[in-house]
Amino acid sequence: MHAQVTVLLLPGWLGSGPGHWQGRWAQSHGDHLVQQDDWTAPLRGDWICQLEAAVLQAPFPVLLGAHSLGCHLAAGWASTSGNAHRVTGALLVAPPDLTRDDLPPALQSWQRYPLQRVPFPTHLISSSDDPYCSPAAAKRMAAAWGSRHTEAGALRHINAESGLGDWTHGRDWLLELARH
Repeated sequence: MHAQVTVLLLPGWLGSGPGHWQGRWAQSHGDHLVQQDDWTAPLRGDWICQLEAAVLQAPFPVLLGAHSLGCHLAAGWASTSGNAHRVTGALLVAPPDLTRDDLPPALQSWQRYPLQRVPFPTHLISSSDDPYCSPAAAKRMAAAWGSRHTEAGALRHINAESGLGDWTHGRDWLLELARH
C-alpha cells in the first residue's frame, strides 16, 4: 500500500448528503468530495474537468470512491485524461445503467459514450435490487471496465437509504485498491 493516498469521492447525480457513506467518509477520514458546479444538470465535460483539477491538486497518489453517476465520471475521465497514471484504483459503487429506457432526461447526454477498459484497478460493487441497474447490466459494466465485481446483496442503490452508516466493508474494499 502507498504510504499516503488522497481519496477523492465522486458523488452521483444530485450529490451525496451527510447520511451517505461518502459524506460520512469525508467527515471521518478527511476524504475530499469532488464538488460539481451543477448537481441537477450534470454535464459530462464539466464534471470531467472538475475531476481533472482535483486529481492534479492531489498531493499523493489518488484513490477514487465513486457512487452512481460518479462511476461513469471516473471511467469517462480515465479514458480522456493524460493523468490516469496518478490514480492507483477506483471503487465503483452502484453505477446506473445508462441504457435504460426510463433514463431521466438530465442524464441522457451521458449515455452516448462507450464503456472502455479503465487503465487502473477497479472494483465494482453492485446491489441485487438496485432500482437503477439490473444485476446483468452491472456485470456488463464490470466486464467492459475490466473491474473486479462484487454483488453485495440487496442494498438498493447503496446510498444513505441503504442504512450502511460508515460502511466499513466498502472502506476496506477501497483501501485494498491502494495495495495494487
